[in-house]
Amino acid sequence: MRVISGKYKGRNIKGYNINGTRPTQDRVKESLFSMIQTYLNESICLDLFAGSGNLGIESLSNNASFCYFVDNSNKAINIINENLLTICQNDKDKISKVLKLDYKSALINFKENNIKFNIIFIDPPYKTNYILDILEYIDKFNLLMENGLIVVEYETDNFTKDFSNIIEYKSKKYGYKFIKIYKRK
Repeated sequence: MRVISGKYKGRNIKGYNINGTRPTQDRVKESLFSMIQTYLNESICLDLFAGSGNLGIESLSNNASFCYFVDNSNKAINIINENLLTICQNDKDKISKVLKLDYKSALINFKENNIKFNIIFIDPPYKTNYILDILEYIDKFNLLMENGLIVVEYETDNFTKDFSNIIEYKSKKYGYKFIKIYKRK
């Protein structure tokens, strides 16, 4: 696994073998980031279920100004910190914050601290049913900035719902994976 574009292009990302994670493949990541490229500059991102930190690090490489990385696995947290230190080096603490929390606690924490995002990446473990719950929290807590995006990666296209503040913007299938992008109304 590696950073595919931007200022950290070509640098290796460790953690492709963390139990319970499945990193976004390079071709999917390349297509995904081409879809959201115009939203990345100076953005504040959230990499929820961060695993290795792959998506958040790619965002930072493409001029996101800050990224929060959330995972509840000790191994994932250690790998994310190691990747950030190796890839971003001395900038790590200026451009990122790593939180060991479950998704509900993290989203409540962001609401209570009035932290909002330009881009939220949601890539939960497959065979879980967290996506609708997470989207409802984001919508209810108003965690997206104006024109903000939510990028959801999932295995089966089995969820759909109307939300107060977000609408489905784009959708794409890559083999057995799907990407849905929601946008703030």
